[in-house]
Amino acid sequence: MSKVISAAQAAELVKDNDTLGIQGIVATSIPQYLVDALAERYKKTASPKNLTIYYEASLGDNAEGGMNALALDGLIGKLKCAHVGTSPKLAAMINENKFPAFLFPQGVNAQMTRAIAGGKVGVITNVGLGTFADPRVEGCKINQAARDCGEEVVDVLTIGGTEYLHYKPFPINICFIRGTSADEKGNLSIEKESIHYDQIEMALAVHNNGGIVIAEVERYVEAGSLNPHSVVVPGFLIDHIVVAKPEQHLQCLADPDFHPEWCGEAKVPVGEMEIPALNVRKVCGRRAAFEARRGYHVNLGIGMPESVAGVAAEEGFADTLTMSVECGIFGGVPMSGMKICSAHNPECIISQVSTFDMYDGGGVDLTVMGGAEIDEHGNVNVSKFNGRIVGPGGFINITTNTKNIIFVGTLTAGGAKYEIGGGKLTIKQEGKVKKYVKQVEQITFSGEYAAKTGKNVLYVTERAVFKLTEQGLKLIEIAPGVDLQKDVLDQMEFKPIIADDLKLMDARIFTDQPMGLEA
Repeated sequence: MSKVISAAQAAELVKDNDTLGIQGIVATSIPQYLVDALAERYKKTASPKNLTIYYEASLGDNAEGGMNALALDGLIGKLKCAHVGTSPKLAAMINENKFPAFLFPQGVNAQMTRAIAGGKVGVITNVGLGTFADPRVEGCKINQAARDCGEEVVDVLTIGGTEYLHYKPFPINICFIRGTSADEKGNLSIEKESIHYDQIEMALAVHNNGGIVIAEVERYVEAGSLNPHSVVVPGFLIDHIVVAKPEQHLQCLADPDFHPEWCGEAKVPVGEMEIPALNVRKVCGRRAAFEARRGYHVNLGIGMPESVAGVAAEEGFADTLTMSVECGIFGGVPMSGMKICSAHNPECIISQVSTFDMYDGGGVDLTVMGGAEIDEHGNVNVSKFNGRIVGPGGFINITTNTKNIIFVGTLTAGGAKYEIGGGKLTIKQEGKVKKYVKQVEQITFSGEYAAKTGKNVLYVTERAVFKLTEQGLKLIEIAPGVDLQKDVLDQMEFKPIIADDLKLMDARIFTDQPMGLEA
């Protein structure tokens, strides 16, 4: 009997109160044809109701894709994920307490899907200690509805005298996954996908719970025609196959075109990386690049951290570093924005869960991340601002066990203007918002835990560099040309410890020519 059904028939299989697992990250690897079919069914019939939706990372393209399509009153009864920043319609519903929402570290979710598949007790890890995920802080409860619903998703365990967080498992009744091809037996391959995501983990978690596994593909092929090395889910795990329309099965929702260079089908010349202009973004990237060492495995966050790659290329040591993206991409030229989970000419693509196993085990030598809000204890917030919910994504996993951590970002925000050149920095107009605050709104990175575990943590701004100590933040460098009191201390809500040997940042950072820096 054929496993092929229509998208509408697949949507009919989702019942009231089900827990629905959905594959995908940001705008990549999303079974959008199935998601849209479910949304269309609900709009016509007001069914299914009260679903618990679970996905591991972020699911949306800031437009109509991913969870934005499912942001419908009554459809969602509970949400469990890592990030909602790319799903503004969903985030608005969370802020309005339409349903309880729990946000977890992304790597914990990846490992949780595998734990559910294997009938394990959940995920036991140090990831999240001291952050909002810790039950002694917020316990992953991101809105009042979550705090009121009575569910506790994480608790604290002490094993051998050491504290860990225990994230609790839950059953998944049905899932939407995707691949490139499925054969007549249901074997699923991913040859045109730009990442290797959670297909097998999600399928096992649902199948082993007696649930329904539905796979979206772009082509249906004869049994035995797929290379067994290309098959990521064996056919017996897949109950139904939906063959999607090409326009509903995009490699990335943010790009209508198929890119063979993203999945290894082809290599394309990318040319020389454009040398970035001298601005505060490059200043921060340059200072962070001073901490790189030859042979380092480096993880870069989205936004300003990406400037480190440009600096390394300009200085001629990019090829001595190994860069990775949390969705499992190594090497190549990572994309940015909504295309962040793709790369031109990747050298290696592994599963997300394996990537986070590596991160959690201390396999990253240096990570450079953004820092939107920092307080006197060295805590960093990237997940919630003025009540606006974003979520941590992979930030907590990556920063918990990495040896060397750099947070980059300007000291103030909102209209600051600068003059950079001649080896110095001049503040022409100050920003309206202080980012170094007395207390962050939400703890996404715990300075106390990092100091206690001996991490080497720097906070790099365009005008000052701070180092984490057990006593709090210590100011160790200021930019040539800035006034310590007026341009630094007066622009903070707290007074940092000031190093006795306070230094000037290297003047080469503020000069419009290569620095001659070597890893």
